[in-house]
Amino acid sequence: MVQVTAVSETWEKDVFTNKGMYVGKIEDVECDLKRFKLRSLVIKAMKGSYVSKMLGSKKGLIIPFPMVEAIGDVVIIKHIAAPVEEESVPADTPVE
Repeated sequence: MVQVTAVSETWEKDVFTNKGMYVGKIEDVECDLKRFKLRSLVIKAMKGSYVSKMLGSKKGLIIPFPMVEAIGDVVIIKHIAAPVEEESVPADTPVE
């Protein structure tokens, strides 16, 4: 379990996947004030980063806190894979 003593210690930290891919920087956090827990990290995708290519015109993503593996000088999250696009098959193509 990852523990954070102050939310401010997460801001502007670099975020990497556990496979070493650069994701971006923490821009904001979402908190559950009833339970005093972090819910998610809002990550700004940096130009040229691993996820900026996946996101296209979007500027960032929200990572649920259970995906966070470590917070230190950098933040390590579970690896994010790009969705696999299915090849479209014309309707009149026979299925074998």
